[in-house]
Amino acid sequence: MIQAESLTRFYGDLAAVKDLSFHVRRGEVMGLLGPNGAGKSTTMKMLTCFLPPSSGKAVIDGVSLEKALDVRRRVGYLPENAPSYADLDVNTHLRFIGQMHSLPKATLADRILEMAGVCGLHTVLHRRIDELSKGFRQRVGLAASMLHDPECLILDEPTTGLDPNQIVEIRHLIRRLAEKKTVLLSSHVLPEVEAVCDRMMIIDGGELRAMGTAAELARLGHGGAILHVHLKEAGPADAAFALMLEQFPDMDIDRQEKDGGMLAVLRHPDPDVEMSEAMFRAAVHSEATLLELRQETARLEDVFRRITGGQA
Repeated sequence: MIQAESLTRFYGDLAAVKDLSFHVRRGEVMGLLGPNGAGKSTTMKMLTCFLPPSSGKAVIDGVSLEKALDVRRRVGYLPENAPSYADLDVNTHLRFIGQMHSLPKATLADRILEMAGVCGLHTVLHRRIDELSKGFRQRVGLAASMLHDPECLILDEPTTGLDPNQIVEIRHLIRRLAEKKTVLLSSHVLPEVEAVCDRMMIIDGGELRAMGTAAELARLGHGGAILHVHLKEAGPADAAFALMLEQFPDMDIDRQEKDGGMLAVLRHPDPDVEMSEAMFRAAVHSEATLLELRQETARLEDVFRRITGGQA
């Protein structure tokens, strides 16, 4: 759905985005993460044709960014802080947005009611936007971005400024939208991204640093595989660890005795190595009583800080 190749954008001598390439599949929710100034909003503005790239190219639903009007017909864009005409009521505002998209008058009213249902706006359709809560204004922005039934939604910080209940509501709304749309969203709320997105990419200094599912990024957070083990008897534990080292010669084992048994942390440089089953078999073969076997998983926050140098 979205294919970007070597996207670059300069502001004067400053490269806000550098040689950025990525692919968002049809029907996927992709998270765009990065510290302040990483280039997230600039990337989104290029993809929505609000800013031309200095170099590189991108295609959305088979249409090049060079065909700006055709791209905008295929994309729904929600900038941060959902711009709207605050002195209009919600229905009038959405009708104006629909007219700007050249939606037929015969179907526009039905389309507004449909989007009001999707976004939960039926109770506020005739209220002025400046009387609404932040959560409802975000919903109005989402409804406006979807009025023309785009194939792709690009959402810049869609939950900014919302309270926890509103964040949950918007999260559920995005997941429902993703059943029919491709979604690219940016957010500083890392647990939110982890809960909503199928895959994530992390950019820093305008460059792509990592991309993958939450599990794939978690492995990057450690730089390897880590397994915690507690065996009841020290002697059989030594035999079990010897078997593990035969199978995984690149493994490091940090161990310490505890109450006549053995605590150990097994580390392997390859994050994709699966050690749990092998450790279980080694314990059984050595007649060691296994009290704990736990694969350590990095949090998305750990991964983010590691990749971006701790600038959360």
